Parts: sequence; structure tokens; C-alpha cells
Amino acid sequence: MIFDFNKTTDISGWRVVDDGVMGGRSQGSFALNANGNGVFSGTVSLENNGGFSSVRYQTDQMALGSYSKFVLKLKGDGKSYQFRVRSSFRERFSYIGKFETTGKKQTIEIPFATMYPAFRGRTLDLDNYNGETLVEIAFLIGNKKAENFKLEIVSIAVE
Repeated sequence: MIFDFNKTTDISGWRVVDDGVMGGRSQGSFALNANGNGVFSGTVSLENNGGFSSVRYQTDQMALGSYSKFVLKLKGDGKSYQFRVRSSFRERFSYIGKFETTGKKQTIEIPFATMYPAFRGRTLDLDNYNGETLVEIAFLIGNKKAENFKLEIVSIAVE
């Protein structure tokens, strides 16, 4: 288990990063709801060349060598999201796994081998995620349209 949300979970290590770092106007937030789930919600704006909101969690380096996929338990809003990981603090890029939500509770499986490297919206000519180490996890919404969003996260695990 990487992160299991409940009513007493300390979410102080999670931080929202919006397109405001580049002048955009999107606004995301992250909080626990009454059920103890992490809720990433807000508004994506395309104003000022904006268009994304993310929530990130950094951890001490974790070895994932014996696992092959991420398992996300969540409830979305029918929109597309990205699950992102970083394998090293030295690397500035992330590995991305895209997923669709249905508006109902879901278990999403993202095999490590399908997660591709990208930096600032550009796919990099590097190997896909090998799953050896992990230092950061993130959820991002950026569907090239202005929209409200809400993603309720129950747990993030590896198998």
C-alpha cells in the first residue's frame, strides 16, 4: 500500500500544483471528505495559457522491484485523468498512465510497462517506467478544455 485514505489520514504532505506556475488560472484543492477519502477537486481554466491542475505527494524513495502495476481505488466524475509517478528526484520528468473515470467507484489498474515518460506535455524518447523506484505520485487533469472536476481517492497500491 502506498497511500490508504481514512478519516485520520494526514494529508499535509499532499500539495496542489496548478497552471498558475505558468500564469494560468486553474484552481485545485485537496481535502478529506466525511468518508475519509482524499478529494481532489476544482476548476481547470484555459485563460492565460492555462489548462491543468494536479495534486502531488512526495515520499522517501521506495523500491518497487517485485511489483508490476499500480492499483487505484477511486470514484471520478466521468472525466479523463493522469496518474503520474517519478522514479528519482534527479529526473524532472514523470511517467504517465492515463485513465477514464465513470462517475462510479472503480478499481483502475495501470501496468508499470504502459507508463510513458513526459515533461511539460511532451513525450520523451526514453524507456517506459521500469517500476524499480518511486519518489512521487500525482494525479493531474488537463483535457484541453475548461471544466470543473472532482476525483475521490480511496487508495493507491502496487501489486
